[in-house]
Amino acid sequence: MAETKRDYYEVLGVDKNADEAALKKAYRQLAKKYHPDMNPGDAEAEKKFKEASEAYAVLSDPEKRRQYDQFGHAAFEQGGGGSGFGGFDFNSADMGDIFGDIFGDLFGGGSRRRSGNGPMRGANLRASVRITFEEAVFGCEKQLELNLKDECTTCHGTGAKPGTSPETCPKCGGRGQVVMTQQSLFGMVQNVSTCPDCGGSGKIIREKCTACSGTGYTSSRKTIKVTIPAGIDDGQSVRIAGRGEPGKNGGPRGDLLVEVVVQRHPIFQRQDMNIFSTAPITFAQAALGGDVKISTIDGDVLYNVKPGTQTDTKIRLKGKGVPSLRNKAVRGDQYVTLVVQVPTKLNSEAKEALRAFDAATDRSLGQPAGKAENEKEKEKPKKKGFMDKLKETFED
Repeated sequence: MAETKRDYYEVLGVDKNADEAALKKAYRQLAKKYHPDMNPGDAEAEKKFKEASEAYAVLSDPEKRRQYDQFGHAAFEQGGGGSGFGGFDFNSADMGDIFGDIFGDLFGGGSRRRSGNGPMRGANLRASVRITFEEAVFGCEKQLELNLKDECTTCHGTGAKPGTSPETCPKCGGRGQVVMTQQSLFGMVQNVSTCPDCGGSGKIIREKCTACSGTGYTSSRKTIKVTIPAGIDDGQSVRIAGRGEPGKNGGPRGDLLVEVVVQRHPIFQRQDMNIFSTAPITFAQAALGGDVKISTIDGDVLYNVKPGTQTDTKIRLKGKGVPSLRNKAVRGDQYVTLVVQVPTKLNSEAKEALRAFDAATDRSLGQPAGKAENEKEKEKPKKKGFMDKLKETFED
């Protein structure tokens, strides 16, 4: 039996709202701890290293993370091209940068890192929206109010006071990184780190813009319309491209990921594309059969139950389930459990009818046919005994 994969967020020890920096930090710690070179011959450590690498390869890639948030591990079960462990392309996850960090710590440097002042994509934003069970099945539109950042109109994103410009960082020469060379057991190695003066931007702002406090961005409350597709399930997310954090140094904006929280329904329960429910039927309907009204997500329908239907009988209503996210024309089914209801209050006529029914079948009550028959027995003339005949003789 195939081993069940752990949730990728659980593997890295982060929540679903983790940004790219948090993902990278979590994976870097796990990779340092379980890397095979640091645990020679330890099969369990190697397994955990591969598990963490696979999780990071997916979650650090915006498109793969979107697919995973929406469909889970099923998004990759049909196989995915690319190289690396488990069919994932580790190049997109910036593994070289990660491992450069790891071995830079272990052996005093020697890594080659990307320039810190190049265009960088903005971080993704996360929000949540609560919808009803029906809205999840048929889809809907919702509006969210969020604080979103935009380029400062005063400094046009430079962060510098109007009339001034950011200066090239003298410490790193505008590269955003500083390099330290030192002697080690392996010879001369270089340790590359983010410039502490400019924070990796390669620029120093002497006079900050008062409108944005030198950040280059201003925040404002905005209303975002979110289209919820039909068939979405609880915990899945809708991605709105380009509504996340602004990019740096001319990089594109991140995305807005809206997690859907589906309210519980008093009648229906969902499992994948199928809906499950129960429906009460009377004893007479169960015994004699007939039409029974059953609630579905599309409204009430009539279902003809067979005579002699037992309680907990399960029936299937084809096409009354949840639409597929990929194809609205494809829907799951509804499975209904029929429950025979026993009446709690009976009048004398109904009780007598049940006694008559019991007497006509298996006499499970262990009583005569009913009150009516008992009365008839009482009305029959009694057979005269010896004392009765003697009494009549003296009276005559």
